[in-house]
Amino acid sequence: MNRFEGAGFREAKLRYLDGDYQIITSGSFVICAMTGANIPLDELRYWSVARQEPYADCAASLEADKRAGILPNQKRA
Repeated sequence: MNRFEGAGFREAKLRYLDGDYQIITSGSFVICAMTGANIPLDELRYWSVARQEPYADCAASLEADKRAGILPNQKRA
């Protein structure tokens, strides 16, 4: 394999599904919607299907849900 083959170190474009994702454009990582951190695809565990965005960890996912106002018992502004 040469350097022009494979995903390389570039951002992947994904379609986030329930419990899985579909690769639209190959790459080795995605960028967290909350923190801006690079998330290697093999470490991606948190995302929003509704907002189609990935998160680096549980805390980032929770913060995104808070900002969206979709948590139970959360008053919407």
